[in-house]
Amino acid sequence: MSFKINLPVKTPKLLKRLYSGYVWDKIQDNKSQKKLYLTFDDGPIPKVTPWVLETLALYDAKATFFCIGENIKKNPHIFQQLTDSEHSIGNHTYNHLKGWGCNKTAYINNMLKTETKITTYAKPQKLFRPPYGKIKRSQAKAIQKMGYEIIMYDTIACDWEKELSGDTCAANVINNAESGSIVVFHDSLKAEKNMRHALPKVLDHFSKLGYTFEKL
Repeated sequence: MSFKINLPVKTPKLLKRLYSGYVWDKIQDNKSQKKLYLTFDDGPIPKVTPWVLETLALYDAKATFFCIGENIKKNPHIFQQLTDSEHSIGNHTYNHLKGWGCNKTAYINNMLKTETKITTYAKPQKLFRPPYGKIKRSQAKAIQKMGYEIIMYDTIACDWEKELSGDTCAANVINNAESGSIVVFHDSLKAEKNMRHALPKVLDHFSKLGYTFEKL
């Protein structure tokens, strides 16, 4: 059995309940606090990932980066920079593999190939995010048995959508994130233009409201 997630900007509560074995947010843990959990998918990428690190540092913000193994192989010096910056590192498969429609063995091997790349530079933090939000139950169970948490998301910037403006991507987060939200950006070439515009606006807005930005 498989499922395909076509998420709106804000993940519906019903979907979270249906797939409660995955981590969608930390809202219950942070109701009395002001914390956001920024995440970045698809890196590390030259120029893009280093810019994200520099921008986060301006706000003393920590984040979680879900990295593609192939990009770690291509850009080891940038991945080293990422691991040295004390952000959290997550597994995003080796080549952005779609779990939906892929057999379990191939998917797990792809994921483990990325774990091998990560362990060259850092200790795995046992965080996994399925590309496209597509994963079979059998795949998820196998990954969880290896001690990984399946990390989904509460709010999406949609920064990869070329028809959207950077202002819209910023508003997607500003208007929907709440304390404990896991927020998705992308440190990818496809999302770069919108992400570069939206991320500083999001950091500035929530910082002025007294929020901190934490890693998973």
